[in-house]
Amino acid sequence: MRSHLLNGLTAEHYRRSVTEGVERVAAKLATTEGPFTGVTVDALALRVDAVDLDRPLGDTTSALDELEDLYLRDAVYFHHPRYLAHLNCPVVIPAVLGEAVLSAVNSSLDTWDQSAGGTLIERRLVDWTAARIGLGPGADGVFTSGGTQSNLQALLLAREEAKSDDHGKLRILTSEAGHFSVRKSAKLLGLGPDAVVTVPVDHDKRMQTVALAHELERCARDGLVPMAVVATAGTTDFGSIDPLPEIAGLCAQYGVWMHVDAAYGCGLLASLRHRDRIDGIEHADSVTVDYHKSFFQPVSSSAVLVRDAATLRHATYHAEYLNPRRMVHERIPNQVDKSLQTTRRFDALKLWLTLRTMGADGIGRLFDEVCALAREGWRLLAADPRYDVVVEPSLSTLVFRYVPAAVTDPARIDRANLYARKALFASGDAAVAGTEVGGRHYLKFTLLNPETTPADIAAVLDLIAGHAEQYLGESLDRAS
Repeated sequence: MRSHLLNGLTAEHYRRSVTEGVERVAAKLATTEGPFTGVTVDALALRVDAVDLDRPLGDTTSALDELEDLYLRDAVYFHHPRYLAHLNCPVVIPAVLGEAVLSAVNSSLDTWDQSAGGTLIERRLVDWTAARIGLGPGADGVFTSGGTQSNLQALLLAREEAKSDDHGKLRILTSEAGHFSVRKSAKLLGLGPDAVVTVPVDHDKRMQTVALAHELERCARDGLVPMAVVATAGTTDFGSIDPLPEIAGLCAQYGVWMHVDAAYGCGLLASLRHRDRIDGIEHADSVTVDYHKSFFQPVSSSAVLVRDAATLRHATYHAEYLNPRRMVHERIPNQVDKSLQTTRRFDALKLWLTLRTMGADGIGRLFDEVCALAREGWRLLAADPRYDVVVEPSLSTLVFRYVPAAVTDPARIDRANLYARKALFASGDAAVAGTEVGGRHYLKFTLLNPETTPADIAAVLDLIAGHAEQYLGESLDRAS
C-alpha cells in the first residue's frame, strides 16, 4: 500500500496517474454536448449505492473507469455555454494548474512552519486585493472557504467592535435582496431573532438609503445598537449594487460598521470598463470577495478584507502547540491568527498563478465580456413579447418570466415557468436558475461564461417557451 503514498519514490506513479486523470477530463470537456445529461437522482443513486467501498479496485485506471460512470459522465459542466444557472464560473487554466500543485504539496496555511512561502503569497494577495478596493495602508485580511464564511467573520468583528454588553439590542441592517448568509451569521453569532433588519429596495433592487436612514434613526430612538450595515455589491438574484457612497455616509454619520458583500461584484475590481460601479467600496470596514465567482477561479477561493488589521484580533486564539503568543513578538507570520479556520488549503495559489499568467487586466476583460453579454440578453428579453424582464443588469444576471398572452392566472404562469425550468434541466439542453419576485416564480440567467453568445441566449429562451407552452397545453387538456 505504500506504493500509493506520494513521495520521492512514487513520483513516476504520481505523474502517470494524474496524467491519466487529466486526459480523461480533457476528453470529456472536448466532447460534452450539453451542461448536463438529465440523469435522475434515483438512477444515479442506484449506481453510487451499488459500490462496495470495502472492496477496492486496486488500480487507478479501474477507479477512473468507475468514476466515469458515477461522476464524469453526469456532472454538471459549468464550462458549457448553455450553463446559465447559478453563480458558477468556468475556470481559467492557470488556476487549475494551481489546484494541482497545491493539492500535491498539501501545504496547510495556518502556520508559517507548515506553509512558508504559501503564507507570504497569501498575504501578498490580500494586500493586492485591499489596495484594489482602496482600504488604505492599515488593511489586512485572510482567505476563506467562501462568501458565507467571509460574511460570518466580518459580522463577528462588527459585533465585537460594537462593544455592547447586551446582544439582544444589536441590529444588522441589510437589503431585502441581500444574501441569506447574513441571517445565518446572526444566528451563529448568538443574536436574537429580531437582529437582522431588512431594508426595502428600489425598482432596481438597490437598498433605499432613505429607508436605511429611517431604520438607523429608529435604532437610536429605541435604544438599539446598529452593529453593522451590510451593503451588497452584486446581489445573488439580481446582480444589483447598493448605493455604496450614500450608505458609507450614513454609516459614518451614525458610527456603524460598514460591510460590503462583494462576493459577486468583486470582478469589477479588475474591470477595465466598469470599476466605477463599485465606487464607495473603499469606505467599507470589511469586504467579502469571492474569486471563485467573478475571477474565474475554481472553488474555493474567497477572502474577507478589513480596513483596520487590528480588528482581526477578535478571531485570534493562541494555542501553545500551534501559534503561541511569543511568535507574535518574534514576528513569525501565522495566518491562523486571523482565521476562523485552523487547517486551511493554499487556495491563494490559484489566484497567484492566474495573475502571474494572465494579469488582472485579463481577468477584467473576461468579466467585462459577460457584463456586455448581459446587456445583449436584456435587449433580447425586453423586445420579446413572451417575457417579462425585471431590471436592467448591473452585472451579468437577468431575471425574467415567461408570460403567455392567453393566460392571465398568475399561479398557472408560475407553474408553467417552474415546469419549464425543470424540463429544460432534465433535457440536458441548458441549465437556468429560478427565484421569487413579489411572491411569483421567475427564471434567472447568471451569465459568467464569455463563450456564451446572444444566439445561445435566444435559443434557450425558445426552449423555455416551448416547455412552458407544452405544460400549459397539457394542463388545459387535463382541465377539459
